[in-house]
Amino acid sequence: MKRRTLVGGIAAAAAAATAPGAAAPRRIGMSDVDRLRKRFVQIISSDHHHGGRLGIEQQAAVLADEALDLQDSGSATQRVRNSLYASAAAFRSSAMWAAIDGRRFDNAKTHMREAQALAEISGDSAIKFRIWSHAGTMYRHMGRPEDALAANDVARNLRLTRRDPLFACLGHARQAATLGLLGDTAAVQRALGCAQDAFERADPALARPVWMTAVRNGAELETLALAAHFRLGNFERAETHAHRSLALLRPQMRRDRAINTARLATAQLGQGDTELAIATAMKVPTDVAAQHARVAHMLRGFGTTLCATAPGSTAVQTWTEHAATWRTTA
Repeated sequence: MKRRTLVGGIAAAAAAATAPGAAAPRRIGMSDVDRLRKRFVQIISSDHHHGGRLGIEQQAAVLADEALDLQDSGSATQRVRNSLYASAAAFRSSAMWAAIDGRRFDNAKTHMREAQALAEISGDSAIKFRIWSHAGTMYRHMGRPEDALAANDVARNLRLTRRDPLFACLGHARQAATLGLLGDTAAVQRALGCAQDAFERADPALARPVWMTAVRNGAELETLALAAHFRLGNFERAETHAHRSLALLRPQMRRDRAINTARLATAQLGQGDTELAIATAMKVPTDVAAQHARVAHMLRGFGTTLCATAPGSTAVQTWTEHAATWRTTA
């Protein structure tokens, strides 16, 4: 993967500007930024469809470097330069997210540090929110709830969340998912209540980043409520939120649908509905189960719980035979 440091990029830009006899630099404009934004939309689409593949992480990191290379290639207004830094931060945050989703946490932390630096230079509060919110999710998946809560608090305290309640909604909902790890039912309920209130106050007509798509229609709120109640062991509530999220998720969001289906199956198993749970788990597409680390991790957990719940049963045999079909393609 092509790597560069932010400091190195700035130094190169300064050297190019002062080199004796250098040709007049070309003008970098918002049309260059717009081209990068179109590539970012493509990265988001790939993420929704495929999830945390290494190829998406690498592509996003390369595009972040391309955005920084533009800083070195010509003259530009401060607005354009800030937009280029924001684009680089956005791509690096997508590399971070792909690494989190693929459970490559060391990679994710490396991407996070560079994304945070780029976001600070850009002054873009929306991308700052995304990075810190992703950091909270990363620590949650790593089993470090206190760090997750602290990262979420940084995102939730940005001024942006007061200007746009939809960002506040996402911040509260992600906090609820982390509080579920701590087993604090009352805190989860408060956080989800705040998220719902913010969602209802949000103006649906406001323009928002493409990565907020699932937040706009409530799918992400239902997904995070599912995660929170799932971790609390409130399987009946978790099942309700799972069905709501699956109804709201767009068809192309295959990764999210697979994750929520796996959680739904485990919630059904937790209520003693073994046959229904197996039927639900078998709805996860084989290619997603084989190629997505987080989905595979969840389904392995489902299998472990099933074996503990009904050892030696035909249900266990049915699931074991099915799981073998996607494990062999991984």
